Amino acid sequence: MIYLDNSSTSFYKPHEVISSVSATLKNLSANAGRAGHYYAKKAAFALNDTRVKAANLFGFEPQRTIFTYGCTDSLNLAIYGLNIRGNVVTTAFEHNSVLRPLYDLKNSGKISLTIVNPDSEGIITEQAVLDAIDRRTKLVVINAVSNVTGTVLPYKEVYRRLQGTGIIMLTDAAQAVGSIMPSEICGDIIAVAPHKGLHAPQGVGLLMFNEKVELMSLRKGGTGTMSANLTQPNDLPEGLESGTLPLPAIMGLNAAITVYKRSCEKWRKKVETLGRYAFVKLKRCATVYTKNPVAGIIAFNVKNYDSAFTCDALGEKGLCLRCGLHCAPLLHKAYGTIDRGMVRASVGPDNDFKDIDYLVESIKQI
Repeated sequence: MIYLDNSSTSFYKPHEVISSVSATLKNLSANAGRAGHYYAKKAAFALNDTRVKAANLFGFEPQRTIFTYGCTDSLNLAIYGLNIRGNVVTTAFEHNSVLRPLYDLKNSGKISLTIVNPDSEGIITEQAVLDAIDRRTKLVVINAVSNVTGTVLPYKEVYRRLQGTGIIMLTDAAQAVGSIMPSEICGDIIAVAPHKGLHAPQGVGLLMFNEKVELMSLRKGGTGTMSANLTQPNDLPEGLESGTLPLPAIMGLNAAITVYKRSCEKWRKKVETLGRYAFVKLKRCATVYTKNPVAGIIAFNVKNYDSAFTCDALGEKGLCLRCGLHCAPLLHKAYGTIDRGMVRASVGPDNDFKDIDYLVESIKQI
């Protein structure tokens, strides 16, 4: 089998990550911060060590670095936790993890919503986002990299222009880590999917925010602090992390960060090189929607076939790809593929040129 679905989740997990998850399950199955015994203290120390590593990697304060149960959880906490009233600006390139919460708030009358569509070249421009902002705008939500086409959006430029306006920017960085260095990912709030570009286990997400941001908790319950108080505490980070945290996944993230820091540039270059190679090759045998393959993502269709048909045909040849709408319906409406979707190939650092060559030859045989 050839795995080309790394935008969904990275298949490659370093042995250090696997070992860390296994060791935690075997030797550290305690509830961090909920007791004073040896294992609870050791678990709390390990949890804090991971928090500090993650905060340092992305340039945020540890107490404002929140563990969640995935990037969807992170985005929901950010969007609902801000308790915004007013206008929100977002783009047609967003994932349903952003769109569905925003439309829920819009339909309940709590916000107005402005969607920025791509231009005739299929690009979301900085100016288009800025032109959508008005005096009522309180929040801009933008993904750094499209999960469908791999397009890098102008999140840096928009964030720079928002400084001093009082408008908060939430950056969905789910697809960014791996092709963009963490230190270059900016926003007042950043949501991260560690199981993708960091090659961490599924089951843990990150939400980080600066001092401009105050979030209300969505999940009420035990925090290990102020237990006599029947209202949710506001202290960070515990006030936003009620319940037992997924320590095995978090310790897998701990190991993943260590491996990532020594491997990130090598991985990034390989993913970009393979992406560019696939881009050139696929343009000769398919309709390619990707504009710039720096993220190692190529979205395409073959002839007039439905994307599901193409994926099934290629799946029979041992190729693991993603078809359909990729949870990003507004992008497909903008590109005219809402009815048949797109096929997405997304490479990882464990892929090679032979995988791309086999994909291309398999497409020619459909």
